[in-house]
Amino acid sequence: MKNVIVVIGAGSIAQAIARRVGAGHHVLLADLRQDNVDAAARILSDAGFDVSTSLVDVSSRKSVQALVEKATSLGAITGLIHGAGVSPTQATPEVILHVDLYGTALVLEAFGNVIAEGGAGVVIASQSGHRLHALTPEQNKALALTPTDELLALPMLQPDQITDPLHAYQMSKRGNSLRVMAEAVRWGKRGARVNTISPGIIFTPLARDELKGPRGDGYRRMIELSPAGRGGTPDEVGVVGALLMSRDGAFITGSDFLMDGGVTSAYWYGDLAPQ
Repeated sequence: MKNVIVVIGAGSIAQAIARRVGAGHHVLLADLRQDNVDAAARILSDAGFDVSTSLVDVSSRKSVQALVEKATSLGAITGLIHGAGVSPTQATPEVILHVDLYGTALVLEAFGNVIAEGGAGVVIASQSGHRLHALTPEQNKALALTPTDELLALPMLQPDQITDPLHAYQMSKRGNSLRVMAEAVRWGKRGARVNTISPGIIFTPLARDELKGPRGDGYRRMIELSPAGRGGTPDEVGVVGALLMSRDGAFITGSDFLMDGGVTSAYWYGDLAPQ
């Protein structure tokens, strides 16, 4: 039996990381939609990777546990690439919190119970988490440590506090990086590591939805006024993901890597700063 790398959310960024770390492993691709996972499986299979597929709803504990059981039946799980999520244009605040926040916490919990010694995980968060106002130490701790099935009951996440999709998305992505910091402690007891990457505007189907949506002008302005002056590519994120999952990244865990072409820098200290 080969070692297994589980890829949740078969999008461009997750595929880019999988291409760099999947050789010699069995790659289990999972997504909510059959057409997405089939398309990704064809690309990776045609490139010579050993691939199988599964459907998963990350907002469902039963579904995530079924994926864990399938993965463990294939071999030792040495890698997790979690890229599943929805954007502010694609969903309501409630759905965003269920998928992006609760779903990520659930995946980290479930796979942290079975990750093999020497294994590594990468969670795709977002630059949006870095543009959220500072939370209190108590709020940070709650997002990091509240038991998964109690997470959505936190007062700060109720409908009277989270009133629009962008706020839900920012809170979810901030929560992802905090959750990974806490999970890195637990994963470390199994001899494994986990980190987040917070990409900026990366040219994926999700980003193109945003560029065509009601926030499109704002996204284009972010690109134009950022230090890099452009959006990023999935392969650029893939390079960082490969580092974090490799032996070269063996001293890195519980960390968040912001790679947004300097958009966050410009937001706080440059031309994108709120007036």
